[in-house]
Amino acid sequence: MSTCEEPRAPNGPSPIATASGQSEYGFAEKVVEGISVSVNSIIIRIGAKAFNASFELSQLRIYSVNANWEHADLRFTRIQEAQRGEVLTFKEINWQMIRIEADAIQSSKHEIMSAPVRLITNQSKIRVTLKRRLKDCNVVASKLVLILDDLLWVLTDSQLKAMVQYAKSLSEAIEKSTEQRKSLASETAQSSAPAPSSQQVKAHQTTAAPDQNDAIVKLFNDFDVKETSHHLVISHLDLHICDDIHSKEKDSNRRVTGGAMQLSFSYLTVDYYPFHKAG
Repeated sequence: MSTCEEPRAPNGPSPIATASGQSEYGFAEKVVEGISVSVNSIIIRIGAKAFNASFELSQLRIYSVNANWEHADLRFTRIQEAQRGEVLTFKEINWQMIRIEADAIQSSKHEIMSAPVRLITNQSKIRVTLKRRLKDCNVVASKLVLILDDLLWVLTDSQLKAMVQYAKSLSEAIEKSTEQRKSLASETAQSSAPAPSSQQVKAHQTTAAPDQNDAIVKLFNDFDVKETSHHLVISHLDLHICDDIHSKEKDSNRRVTGGAMQLSFSYLTVDYYPFHKAG
């Protein structure tokens, strides 16, 4: 894989809907949602302007869960609200180990060169909630939570500077992608709550009792995804930053040689709402 300087055009209609000949949320979508995936080992390589990165995951598993993130009957892994014309689905992705490595590309444009930046974590998981429209299966909003256990990370000062360079090299592409998603989100928001069709309302009214309707509406509201968001949760993080004794940089301004710093964080959370309006 490689990063793009210009954002790609958004994906077209769902291939599942195209193959089945229907655009509405139906049997084919439910079948695909119920599929579980298990991979012993997977390696992903990414090329960017300033660096190359690789992600190695072992014992990767993807499966459906209920709203409480528990294994359950597939019928309870979705909450369908016919009156609003939307459905919530819940997925969990976990792995035993992930190894991330980023290495700078040798170029005259990149001044900071250092040893590759590496990060190895133990068992972790991602929880994904998707809210889609029933009439066309388009995603209205999503919530992604990355949960990491205790994490120990040792970095030299040169590696820390290299990470800043890596982030800068990606910032322009990320900003362009964010602007594209915001423009698409505004268009989606205008039609995100369409009135349900008469067939949907009629079928819903004839097959569900009033008490059951109220229970479904309450359950949907309890777990509803109001807007797209991304979250990082780390139980405990120990970050060690130490002086790189092999660095070729001039150390005339350094008062201490071979210094080190330790930062400890307990239950660190980072929340990002890409489409949230200020104020």
